[in-house]
Amino acid sequence: MHHSLRKPLLRLVLAGLLLTACISCGSSGTTTTESGMDKVNAGVISIVDTAPIHLGKAKGFFAKQKIDLTITPVQGGAASVSGLVSGQFQFAFANVTSLFTAKEQGLDIKVVANGVSSTGVPGKDFSAVLVKADSPIKTAADLAGKTVSVNQLRNIGDTTIRAAVRKAGGDPSQIKFVELPFPDAPAALQNGRVDAIWVVEPFVTQAISQGARPIAWNYAEAAPNLTVALYFTSSKTDPDLVRRFTAAMNESLTYAQQHPDEAREILKTYTKIDPELIAKITLPNWPTEVNRESLQQLADAALADGVLKTKIDVSELLP
Repeated sequence: MHHSLRKPLLRLVLAGLLLTACISCGSSGTTTTESGMDKVNAGVISIVDTAPIHLGKAKGFFAKQKIDLTITPVQGGAASVSGLVSGQFQFAFANVTSLFTAKEQGLDIKVVANGVSSTGVPGKDFSAVLVKADSPIKTAADLAGKTVSVNQLRNIGDTTIRAAVRKAGGDPSQIKFVELPFPDAPAALQNGRVDAIWVVEPFVTQAISQGARPIAWNYAEAAPNLTVALYFTSSKTDPDLVRRFTAAMNESLTYAQQHPDEAREILKTYTKIDPELIAKITLPNWPTEVNRESLQQLADAALADGVLKTKIDVSELLP
């Protein structure tokens, strides 16, 4: 071939390859498969709270919305946020305090669906503060001056516990919080390392079965029908994909709420919770509605406690 023709031809071939490659790229870093499905990776913590997304995937609610969903387990809210911001995930799940902190840091996050909510009923919720059976601590007010474990400092645990203590007439500034993973908390309580523990299900039921006594239901007492966690994305995600993900997520939440037995069953596929315990735990609520008022109450409490440095307007996070 003549040398002067080779370069333009090479350029044409390269341009063609680039065009072919771009046909399979969505505007949000998603890849569209040959069948027209958008490949989506969601960063999700493997806990009771996230049963709806797993159930929705199994039921085909995401496929119906042309979404080929991969659920990637993450350790916590911080990993969800960093994974989304770095582009590893297109959508993710985190508790609301982690999202307030991300917003305060100026990170690009936007809520797309409710994640999980408190039942709003003290005595029958999926989050509690517990003490040993023979502990002198009787109510949340008695936690002043005591050591309480939370899974992560300066997050939703200490903020909601302080709110419960304040409501009970105690001084929340006197609590000493220590960081302990939920699975380690019941044993730490039994051997006296801490005066009280904060855990969520299945550890609430587990600790009670080992003789622990609940003295506060922090989610139920912090704000009425508290929205605890949310699914979110970034502003770069294609709006049509967001609309479809939200539709699938809302169908998943409604289905999980209406079919608690199936929600319990799906827990066996992605958690290591003992099946006998799964049958006994208190499930959270999974409404599609985000309780904006409860979020603002929590953001204001986090500011008052020094967890946040600036006032957050939660409406800026929400759709």
